[in-house]
Amino acid sequence: MANSVDRAVGIDIGGTGMKAGIVDLVKGELVSDRVRIPTPDGAKPKDVLATVRELLDLLGPDADALPLGVCFPTIVKNGRTLSAANVSKKWLDFEAEKFFEDGLERDIHFVNDADAAGLAELRFGAAKDQPGLTILTTLGTGIGSAFLFDGALVPNTELGHLQWNGDSIERYAAATARERDKLSWEDWAARLQEFYDHVEFLFSPDLILVGGGVSKNPEKFMPLIKTRADMRTAVHRNNAGIIGAASLAL
Repeated sequence: MANSVDRAVGIDIGGTGMKAGIVDLVKGELVSDRVRIPTPDGAKPKDVLATVRELLDLLGPDADALPLGVCFPTIVKNGRTLSAANVSKKWLDFEAEKFFEDGLERDIHFVNDADAAGLAELRFGAAKDQPGLTILTTLGTGIGSAFLFDGALVPNTELGHLQWNGDSIERYAAATARERDKLSWEDWAARLQEFYDHVEFLFSPDLILVGGGVSKNPEKFMPLIKTRADMRTAVHRNNAGIIGAASLAL
């Protein structure tokens, strides 16, 4: 595979799995196999770093000299991780970008995972040239969100942590809640309906995009949800984090 400034590596660190690939930054698509390793139990910094190294090894020498973007499931500000809902509490107020750069001995671009997915949709997907407010929601271990307004990302929105019956709403409506509570798709869609009703009441989006791991089965739940805004599946689905993280090289 030719080395080119038009390519970059994206690594998507999630609460359940960690994924990586080489991305064509002109087309906004993977040009390598997507490699995946389960997120280590507890998701402590040193274990996550070791898994990132494993992912880069799996991508092989084609990835060595390319720019590297990493996305992570916490609030990210000035290279620091400021929350830790689905990872170790050791990430709280942690200088994560420098930690990865030192551990990998290379520069990286570092961003929240849902914001990375939002950038993928903004630059290469369903939010491209979309006027007004697009809200991307990623349904997986938790609920991530990205606000895209008139072509720009508004970073670090955390709709999964809207309060709902005294807890974060992702505890009630994330994809993991469906598995944990053994819900039918219909019962889970009813919970999602409450989530999206709340989001629409607060923010009145023009477009809602649905991504994350469960977006590979949209037919099982999306027809059961009614929204004022148009609702669509994110174009890049579960690869959006990889593509968006890599696109930070632009």
